[in-house]
Amino acid sequence: MSDVWFITGAARGMGVDLAKAALDAGHRVVGTARDASNVTAALGEHKNLLALSLDITDAAASAAAAEAAVERFGSIDVLVNNAGNFYAGYFEEISDEQFRAQMETNFFGPLNVTRAVLPVMRKQRSGHVITITSAAGIIGQEFCAAYAASKFALEGWMESLQYDVQPYGIHTTIVEPGFFRTELLVEGASSIWPELSIDDYAERTTQTIAAWKSMNGQQGGDPAKLGAALVTIADLETPPLRFVAGADVVAGVEHKAQLLLDQVAAHRDLSSAMALENA
Repeated sequence: MSDVWFITGAARGMGVDLAKAALDAGHRVVGTARDASNVTAALGEHKNLLALSLDITDAAASAAAAEAAVERFGSIDVLVNNAGNFYAGYFEEISDEQFRAQMETNFFGPLNVTRAVLPVMRKQRSGHVITITSAAGIIGQEFCAAYAASKFALEGWMESLQYDVQPYGIHTTIVEPGFFRTELLVEGASSIWPELSIDDYAERTTQTIAAWKSMNGQQGGDPAKLGAALVTIADLETPPLRFVAGADVVAGVEHKAQLLLDQVAAHRDLSSAMALENA
């Protein structure tokens, strides 16, 4: 059956591959970006495509986009919170303004869009909210303090959201990609370097920025395959609550899980003793 997909960040990177996969599968797609013409340029003219301009940090614009989607296609069946960016840097070198901007786009942006779409899905008593987080949403990484914070926030929100919307036939899925050949590392577009400079970090910052730049376009994951996988997942009667995408992030999650188990085991006696003292 043909579903209506609402995809943010559909003008470049992972959003383009996902929109193409959904269109190829016969679905109708509402593709958004800050400039709708970029969506059309990336995907071409298509009878099943509605390109909309949307700044996800604007709640009113998100509501208007959801209304336009329903007016055109009659429903919204799958929401993909994909749009985001990467404020890279060590914590002390990321300005307060940059950190807040990171949270506005990567965290509050998806909240704005989801608030706009959920009334449509509740009325339908069906729907699927897919939110793209990252390996950095479950594993803290060097040079990623702001980015990881925004993605960890998304993880907590999505884990809780499932309980809110499940009674209304709405599914949720967290997608945690590893390194895919998206445009996340495109300098000045998705990747923004730190505004501040501190001598203690200077050498490491220079080296890390050079390393990140060298990785752009060389990542191991194929975003077209990930897009097709998400279309398959959305078609499942019971989609997974979490999809860890890529061998690199699977290994990282397994390693972190084992570390947590080891730490809990090592401190079990201490935790028990503290609980007794506080009783």
